[in-house]
Amino acid sequence: MACRLNLASRNFDKAAENLGRAAQIPLSGEFLRQVVESEGKAVQRVVEAGLVPTDWQASGCPALDKDGKPTGRSRVYLGSDGVMIPHITDKEKQTRRERIKVKRRRCGKKRRPLPKARRGADQSFKEFKIVTLYDDAGDHRVVSVTRNNCEEAGRLMRRDAGRVRLDKADDKVGVVDGSDWITNQIQRHSLPLDDVGLDFYHLSENMHKARRVVYGEEDSKDDTAPGNAWVGRMLHTAKHGGYEELRDELQAWKSTLRGVKRRQAAEQLLNYVSDRHAMIKYPEFLEQGRQIGSGPTESMCKAVKQRVKGRGMRWDGDNAESIMALEALEQSGAWQAYWNAQLSLSA
Repeated sequence: MACRLNLASRNFDKAAENLGRAAQIPLSGEFLRQVVESEGKAVQRVVEAGLVPTDWQASGCPALDKDGKPTGRSRVYLGSDGVMIPHITDKEKQTRRERIKVKRRRCGKKRRPLPKARRGADQSFKEFKIVTLYDDAGDHRVVSVTRNNCEEAGRLMRRDAGRVRLDKADDKVGVVDGSDWITNQIQRHSLPLDDVGLDFYHLSENMHKARRVVYGEEDSKDDTAPGNAWVGRMLHTAKHGGYEELRDELQAWKSTLRGVKRRQAAEQLLNYVSDRHAMIKYPEFLEQGRQIGSGPTESMCKAVKQRVKGRGMRWDGDNAESIMALEALEQSGAWQAYWNAQLSLSA
C-alpha cells in the first residue's frame, strides 16, 4: 500500500498522509521513504534473479497489418532510450546536513548522532537507461531501468528478451532513436532482431533543427511557411520513397543554399541521414504494418521517471533507481504477481 500510494503522490509526506487515511497506518514521510526505497531495492533484486514471471510470451503477440488487422503472425518491438534524472550534489548534501544540525540544536534535547554522510553526486543530472519490449496492440510490455552505463542497458535488453522468448516471435523489430550506443548494444548482445528502424520522430527533429538554421524561426503550426513546407516534403519522401530518394533530395537542396552556416546545417543533416541509411526503411515497415515511431518507448520513459522529477526533487542515484523500479514493475503488468509472491513467502 505504501509503495502504491507513493507512485501517485507528489512527495513522501503526501503519500504518508494518504496511507494514514486509507489504511489507518500512521507513518512519517521520512519513514515511508525508507520503506518504499527498501521495497524498490527488493524488487530490483527479485527481477534481477528472474523470479518475477511475465504473463505473456513473444509468440503470443499478434502482428497487425497496415490496416490494423491481425496477420496470423506474431510481432514484438524493442525500444531503449536515456532519461535525465536529478541528483543531489555533494555540496547540496553538506548544506542540508548543516541545516539539520542547526534545527537539532534549537530543539534543546539530546538526539542520536546523525548517520554517516553519504557522498553526493558530482553533477545535478545523470542519465538513466530505459529498456522496453512491447507488442503492436500495446497490451503487453516489459520495462526495465538502470542507472548504469550502456553496457548494463545492453545486458537488460538480452535479459528481457530471454524473459519473453523474443526469438520465438515471427517478426522482431527494433525502433530506436538512432543513438550509436543502442545499435552497438543490440549487435554486441546478438539480439535476434529481424530489423532495426529509425524512429520517425527523431528524423523529424533533425529536419527541424536544420530548418531553423536555413529558414529561421517559423510558426510551427503554419504549414505554408517555406521551412515547414520543406520539412513536410522531406518527411513525405522519407516515409514513401525511402533512404535513396531522401538522400538525393537533400543533396539537391544543399546545392541551392548559400552561406557557411546554412551549408553546414545541411551537411550535418545529410551526415545524420547517411550514417543511419540502413535504418531508414519506412516504406518497407509501413507495408508490413510495422510501427515507425518510438511512442511506446517515449511514454515509458515519461511514466518511469515521473515520480522522481517533481519540482525541487534531488536524489541519490540508487534511491531514484529503486523508485523507478517500482514504476517499471507496474508498467510491466507484474505488480500484482510480485506482491502475491511476497505474501505467499511471508505466509
